[in-house]
Amino acid sequence: MTYVELIVVLSIFSVLSAVSMFNYGKFQAKIDIKNLASDIALKIVEAQKSSIGGLLPPNADPDWKPSYGVYFNRIANNKSFIYFADASGDRQFQVGEEIRTMAINKGNLISSIKTFPEDLSLGNFTISFARPDSGAKMFGDGIELVNTSWVEITVESPSEPQAIIRVYPSGRLETQ
Repeated sequence: MTYVELIVVLSIFSVLSAVSMFNYGKFQAKIDIKNLASDIALKIVEAQKSSIGGLLPPNADPDWKPSYGVYFNRIANNKSFIYFADASGDRQFQVGEEIRTMAINKGNLISSIKTFPEDLSLGNFTISFARPDSGAKMFGDGIELVNTSWVEITVESPSEPQAIIRVYPSGRLETQ
């Protein structure tokens, strides 16, 4: 092997390495945003399963009918969402009902929450489930969404990739 051949091989290797390193950031951003969409969907499914399964929080009243939900407030904080147990029975998030605040990191955020087919943009959104019904109650900006076919939650990363979570009144979820 001559020095020229060695330099050519190293040059080719350097170019291929540079191209793959350049594209790695975009690839990682796509993976991160898909994982965030899956985390949101899983937390909604957890609320549904906890309510249907009759899970009682440690300090719950024994007569309490299990009701759990997820609350998004895009205006106040588009970098987190709240998993809650509905102690008040109104199927909406109230202060003090929080079980866990889920932080959104790596610069990702909830960029929009929209209803369809009305195409309303929501500042906050609550989805909750209560036993024995597996269907969802959805509230946008404090008003129950009764004629909504689905709600679309869009999450984005700073490097452009985005993912969409569709929530249907039946409790079905779809991520894109």
